[in-house]
Amino acid sequence: MPQVPDRTPVPEAPPSPSGGGRGIVAVLAFAGITVAVMQTLLVPVIKDLPVLLGTSVADATWVMTATLLAGAVATPVMGRLGDLYGKKLLLLLCLAVMVGGSVLCALTSDLVPMIVGRALQGFAMGAIPLGIGIMRDVLPAERLPSAMALMSSSIGVGGGLALPAAALIAQHADWHALFVAAAVLGTAAFLLAWRVCPESPVRAEGRFDLPGALGLAVGLVCLLLPVTKGAEWGWSAPSTLGLFGAGALVLAGWGLHQLRSPSPLVDLRTSVRRTVLLTNLASVMLGVAFYAVSLVLPQLVQLPAATGYGLGESMVVAGLCMAPLGLTMMLVSPLYARLSTRYGPRATLLLGMAVIMLGYGGGQALLSAAWQTAVIAAVLGAGIGLAYSSLPALIIGAVDPRETGAANGLNTLMRSVGTSLSSAVIGMVLARTAVPFGGVELPSMTGFRLAFLIATGAVAVGVVVAFFLPARTPGRPEHVPAPLPGEPAAATPGGPYALTGRVRDADGTPVARANVTLLTPGGVQTARTTADEAGAFRLTAPGPGRHLLVASASGHAPHALTVHTDGAGTPEPVELVTGRTRAGAALAP
Repeated sequence: MPQVPDRTPVPEAPPSPSGGGRGIVAVLAFAGITVAVMQTLLVPVIKDLPVLLGTSVADATWVMTATLLAGAVATPVMGRLGDLYGKKLLLLLCLAVMVGGSVLCALTSDLVPMIVGRALQGFAMGAIPLGIGIMRDVLPAERLPSAMALMSSSIGVGGGLALPAAALIAQHADWHALFVAAAVLGTAAFLLAWRVCPESPVRAEGRFDLPGALGLAVGLVCLLLPVTKGAEWGWSAPSTLGLFGAGALVLAGWGLHQLRSPSPLVDLRTSVRRTVLLTNLASVMLGVAFYAVSLVLPQLVQLPAATGYGLGESMVVAGLCMAPLGLTMMLVSPLYARLSTRYGPRATLLLGMAVIMLGYGGGQALLSAAWQTAVIAAVLGAGIGLAYSSLPALIIGAVDPRETGAANGLNTLMRSVGTSLSSAVIGMVLARTAVPFGGVELPSMTGFRLAFLIATGAVAVGVVVAFFLPARTPGRPEHVPAPLPGEPAAATPGGPYALTGRVRDADGTPVARANVTLLTPGGVQTARTTADEAGAFRLTAPGPGRHLLVASASGHAPHALTVHTDGAGTPEPVELVTGRTRAGAALAP
């Protein structure tokens, strides 16, 4: 029976991503790498900071701690704001704040302004979950696995690639040049994101939970601050124990507030679902493993050869030995997409963690030459890249599309918690096992080996946790959006809710690579795909009922058709007729 075209106003559709979204993926990955650079930007000069800033060693550590704390707070908060008010808008805000912090640091050698600037740089970490959310909302389904893998891995890619570049700059130029370079990178990322990335059409309902954001910020600071400073203050010191206690109380109260709030910052009921909870726990263990290599290898490479185990290389060589960590993380993203499509993200997470254990276990025998440390970094990068790439797919498959930003922000936070724990525990081990040399205490080979064992143990715990993640249901495609509240789960392609059809021009010419988006009557996106070169498309409705099917393409205004699914059988193919000046729509005979 012919379908009468619906006259409901069509929501603005994002522009058709050129080349299936390759430009968007490249820009968002570049933005993710740029903000991740801030985490390791000062590693090459960290030992010189007290002299450079004219302060004590204890106070100089705040320059690193401020970035960590700001990033931990920003990731879930910016993710929620993006879900509510637009992910692109908040992504641009993150990058702008990072540029401002970089400029401030470039213009000062005083401690307090430097700490403020570094906190602003850390604030930009919220860009990574926002980028994953944009990809989830605007990219065609076939592009999602590799795109999200690259974006998720950008945390490690940026950190790994930043070390040799920062070392080269620090060795041959004034250290303020590091911040000038960061400002240039941030500006480029901002302009590219503003120009290339569309705004996501998906919005969450409700309002921003300001008391929840403040409670989370206070709780995280109280928890992470003693973790990062405990070795310096003393683990049994009143300040350390007091902050741990305060953090526990604040976070407990925050949790009660979230459960009672009609518009929570983090939906804790969703967060305790098996997939989300176990993925976040595994993320903590991965954070521990990722940061361990960054603490051990650069120090080992730069220690004097006279110690008997140090390799006596320069800062730049140490950075180059770490570069394979980031490079292999980037290179495994396409491999992840193929493996995940065939076996599911749980399998790739387990495979990645197995490779990490191999890297740390085998690395115990590969600590006597610079090239050996590069091999260790390459193996660990491959494993961490596979594991990190699996995390957003697991999270997105278990949460409402309107909670993507906040959910991925929480997952990124869990990785940050892991790196904080790694820094505290391994830092304490290296300090306790240090040996005297030339009047100073230096990390020992025993400490380095213990650090590798700790990382191996953390990943082993992660493997046990990931083992209980639900395996992919045979025949079920990955990255199908989670159902909306009150709607049944999506059927597999070819089932009763699988919509097929084609997009053509008014004269019958197929519209290649057109975006086809399925919306609820209220305008919430539930599925999205890209038509092929012949204008043909396939996507899956979340269940029975009335849906709005929107086609858009470069040079064409968005056009829509109301379709109905009832589960009684596969719906008739849909034909969307687009034009520059008029629109029409009809069901194919």
